[in-house]
Amino acid sequence: MIEILSQYGRAFLYWDGSGFSGLAVTLWLLVASLLIGFVMAVPLAVARVSRNRWVSTPVRCYTYVFRGTPLFVQLLLIYSGLYSLEFVRSHELLDTFFRSGLRCAILAFGLNTGAYTTEIFAGAIRSISHGEVEAARAYGMGGLTLYRRVILPSALRRALPLYSNEVILMLHATTVAFTATVPDVLKVARDANSATYMSFQAFGLAALIYLAVSFALVAVFRRAEQRWLAYLAVGRH
Repeated sequence: MIEILSQYGRAFLYWDGSGFSGLAVTLWLLVASLLIGFVMAVPLAVARVSRNRWVSTPVRCYTYVFRGTPLFVQLLLIYSGLYSLEFVRSHELLDTFFRSGLRCAILAFGLNTGAYTTEIFAGAIRSISHGEVEAARAYGMGGLTLYRRVILPSALRRALPLYSNEVILMLHATTVAFTATVPDVLKVARDANSATYMSFQAFGLAALIYLAVSFALVAVFRRAEQRWLAYLAVGRH
C-alpha cells in the first residue's frame, strides 16, 4: 500500500509523460478561471456602477444569479445539464466544447468568480473619493480617459485585499472539479484513497498541497499590497 500511495504522491506533483499532475491541473483551473473572471469583471464593474438601469440591471442579475447559487450546482448545470440539450449535442462546436469536463469546469469557475470579482471592483469604484474624480475632470479628462487613467487604476489597487480573498476562495472551490472527472489534486487523492484505503495520508497530502499554494498566493498579494497600497498607509498618519 505504501508503494501505491507513493505512486499517487508523484501523480500529485509530477508530470509522468501520460498526463499532467493533479497540482498542474488545479493551478491551470485556477489561473484560467481567474483570467476569464478578471477580463469579464473590469467592464462589467463599470456597467454595474452606471446610473443607466438598462446597463446596470443585466449585470446585477448576472451577479445575483451566480452569487446566489452554489458553484457545485453551476458546474453540474454546465457539464451535465447543457450537454443533455439536443441543440448542444447536434452542434459540432458546442458538442466538442461541452463534452470536455475540463472546459466545462473552467467555464463554470470563470463565470462564478467573474460575478464576485465584478461586485468587488464595483465596490472599489464606488469607494473612490469624489475629489479624485473632480481633480481629473479639472484637467480636462472625461469618459474613457477618466476611467483609464484615474478610476480603474485606483479602484484595482483598492480592491487588492478583497480580491486576494476571492483568489484563495477560488483555489478552494476548484475541489469540486472532480465532479466533472477533472484529474485535479482532490481527484488524485480520492483515487489514492480508493486504491490504498489510507484516507488520512491521501487527503492529508492533498491538504498540504492546498495549504502550500494558499501561503504562496497570500505572500504574492501581500507583496503587491505593500507596493501598490503604500500611499493609503501614508495618508493615515
